[in-house]
Amino acid sequence: MQKLRCAVYTRKSTEEGLEMEFNSLDAQRESCEAYVASQRAEGWLLVPDRYDDGGFSGGTLDRPALKRLLADITAGKVDIVVVYKIDRLSRSLMDFSRLVEVFDQHKVTFVSVTQSFNTTTSMGRLTLNILLSFAQFEREVIGERIRDKFAASRRRGMWMGGWAPLGYEVNDRKLLVNEADAKLVRSIFQRFLKVGSATTLAWQLIAENIRNKYGKLIDKGMLYKMLSNPVYVGIAMHKGVSYPGEHVGIIDRKTWDKVQAQFRESPRKRAAGTRGQTPALLKGIIYGPTGIAMSPTHTRKNGRLYRYYLSQTVLKQGAGDCPVARVPAAEIEKIVIDQVRLLLLSPEIIVQTWRNARKSIKGLTESEVRSSLLAFEPLWNELFPAEQARIIELLVERVDVQTDSVDIKLRIAGVTSLIGELAGNSIRQDAA
Repeated sequence: MQKLRCAVYTRKSTEEGLEMEFNSLDAQRESCEAYVASQRAEGWLLVPDRYDDGGFSGGTLDRPALKRLLADITAGKVDIVVVYKIDRLSRSLMDFSRLVEVFDQHKVTFVSVTQSFNTTTSMGRLTLNILLSFAQFEREVIGERIRDKFAASRRRGMWMGGWAPLGYEVNDRKLLVNEADAKLVRSIFQRFLKVGSATTLAWQLIAENIRNKYGKLIDKGMLYKMLSNPVYVGIAMHKGVSYPGEHVGIIDRKTWDKVQAQFRESPRKRAAGTRGQTPALLKGIIYGPTGIAMSPTHTRKNGRLYRYYLSQTVLKQGAGDCPVARVPAAEIEKIVIDQVRLLLLSPEIIVQTWRNARKSIKGLTESEVRSSLLAFEPLWNELFPAEQARIIELLVERVDVQTDSVDIKLRIAGVTSLIGELAGNSIRQDAA
């Protein structure tokens, strides 16, 4: 008699109750093992591996135990798949059809203990599709009920799970104020009103090693989310609609309105300034091979703007007298920016900056200088063009374009000033 290797697959959508000594997965497996034992006369044998997915939805095939089962089927280790009910394997008609194709390709039979049918016959497939249609309908109805309950709870201002915002703790599905964190949140809102720039405030917070409750530095992205989160004024949001929350707000309405007004106004002003003219990052500091300055210029073709740095020699004497007549602005600026970001993290620059800065900042350590420069590096891409131009002017003394290379000279005093900005201090530079 041919031996048929049987694999039992079990699944439960939630993790609730899985910690019990005898849970739903155990009950399913016990029924399936009993059924396999009853078919021993037909040559059925239980494979030793367990395929249990606890806490995984039947609406997806992305389940670890199911993936192992499919791998073993492909490897020819399984002849029959046994489940308690077909919806344990899948609740999606489309997903189940894919599984049946895999079973057919490897001549694997599918058996449901509580629903008797054979997938190798047309009637069995029809029965299977009918049962799956009802399983998918049930899953969709359950989803609708959950969404409706969630929406109704949000309308009542209830907290429906997720990460608690900084300043709050979750207890018995309610948001409770954490006074220590709430004090930090209030200070961040007040500092934003004084500074007026999320980028600058993010520099300061990172330099001060300010972190959220999960240990992450409060960067610009996190700062924007915090300053625009209506939870802080006692509001619960659901799909763009606000409702009075059950929790207590930790930011007063007057402060909240000022911050939101700042958000609406400042980006437009800065955008208007940057739209008027594109900043030339290297204006006044870039020179050609002959030592003659290069000036920013641009031209338009087919509606597109092309920016260049053009040698003054070309403007006065013609292109024939200059080894490098012009360079594309975007390319040379990227080269300079990339090199500056690398140089700022080099040990030599860190040591020189520390030696220069400690004259103005008492007690400054080399480690603090390194930490400040490391904190600045990931913020560069979030800066507005005008702010990038200001920092390049502050850090770079001169850029010399050669025929085969680019030489960059940093201002150590400028790097020291940047350290002061990151630390929120005003540093006086000696004339020397």
